[in-house]
Amino acid sequence: MSLLAVGISHQTAPVALLEQFAMGHDDQVKALHELVGSDHVSEALVLATCNRVEVFAEVERFHGGVTDVSRVLARQAGATVEELAPYVTVHYEDQAVAHLFTVASGLESMVVGETQVLGQLRAAYALAREEGTVGRALHPVAQRALRVGKRVHTETGIDRAGASLVSVALDRAEAVIGSLGGRDVLVVGAGSMGALAATTLARREARVVVSSRTEAHAARLAGTVDGRAADLADLPAELAAADVLVTCTGASGLVVGTDVVAGAMAGRAGRPLVVVDLALPRDVDPGVAALPGVHVVDLALLQSEKGGAILQGERASAPGRTAGPVAADDIAAAHALVEAETALLRAERQAAEVAPTVSALRSQAAGVVDAELLRLAGRLPDLDARARAEIARTVRRVVDKLLHEPTVRVKELAAGPGDTDYAGALRALFGLGIDATVDGRTTSLAEAVSADPELRAGEAS
Repeated sequence: MSLLAVGISHQTAPVALLEQFAMGHDDQVKALHELVGSDHVSEALVLATCNRVEVFAEVERFHGGVTDVSRVLARQAGATVEELAPYVTVHYEDQAVAHLFTVASGLESMVVGETQVLGQLRAAYALAREEGTVGRALHPVAQRALRVGKRVHTETGIDRAGASLVSVALDRAEAVIGSLGGRDVLVVGAGSMGALAATTLARREARVVVSSRTEAHAARLAGTVDGRAADLADLPAELAAADVLVTCTGASGLVVGTDVVAGAMAGRAGRPLVVVDLALPRDVDPGVAALPGVHVVDLALLQSEKGGAILQGERASAPGRTAGPVAADDIAAAHALVEAETALLRAERQAAEVAPTVSALRSQAAGVVDAELLRLAGRLPDLDARARAEIARTVRRVVDKLLHEPTVRVKELAAGPGDTDYAGALRALFGLGIDATVDGRTTSLAEAVSADPELRAGEAS
């Protein structure tokens, strides 16, 4: 069994394609069960955020696992595996572990060093546990990833620039209209992203209004930030009074149409409106960006700034704020910690893999000793019990001493660096049976598709 990571993210795909992968709770549950119900996947965890959808799975075969996972992702996106191939990345074994640790640390986020992804991973792991799709293989990997992410943020300086996506988007809003202090901001959506937006706005001393499809949720969130709740049916009136609109719902379709925003702008006497759309799929009709006086900040805009502050780990500059790049030393320290933790987990996994082989070797030796003592009893039936017991102890001591050094050394060697299969060598030398292995590697789905006829034939249903 081997760890496999297959996914798509802001680093490989445009926002328009990421929108096709958007997963709600029910979608994630369905995907988890589809994955573990396939031929080659035994355990699975799905990390679905506004910037990525990735599957971490324990698989029996590399190509079979890639095929099964890719088909589930393709069905979710309503596309074929071949159509998705240029945008999907595949990581295997150690590279899959390192990738998960890197993601958990915020090193592959749109805003380098942000912490929200760690909470999203924790939620994904909790859901997989609840649905029974993680087991002995994925439990320790997921738990270690959460610890690694926490260590990176605690022990390195990456948090100094680890602004959340919300913070960066609000910085963009302030660059347009100035400080948010004392301004009216309408937050549509009361989920985790809405809560983060409302909290961030409260820290910036904005007057927060929360609207949601569930009135109780809106009221609860508004109460935590000394704001007020508004019925979603009152969106046009609330929008006419707001300086900024922040949307982050889990809706599958558009929530804010062009006509609603156009109507709100009619009575604003030229006062600008900043629309921050952090939902995936998007909440706001793309046509809103063309309205006079409206400035849209969305995931596509943030992603397009690859040469600017966000993907370079630099906080955006707005009036009254100081921008500064993530120190190279902080990034290097975070990567070094990820590398060290990956090596440590690899050593633990390899040592655990050797343990059954060592146990089998000792069992085989014990069987040989028992057989030989039985033969001795047949040849020397008159041997007294005391002498027989002493002979048995002596033979077992000899065997234990002969096996001690090789079994200790094979555990040490297996835990060390390198790709040598010491457990396999031990099985071959002592006739314990040999299992095939595949080296851990990183590739792209496009390469896997070209190499595997099963993938080339895979289509979304």
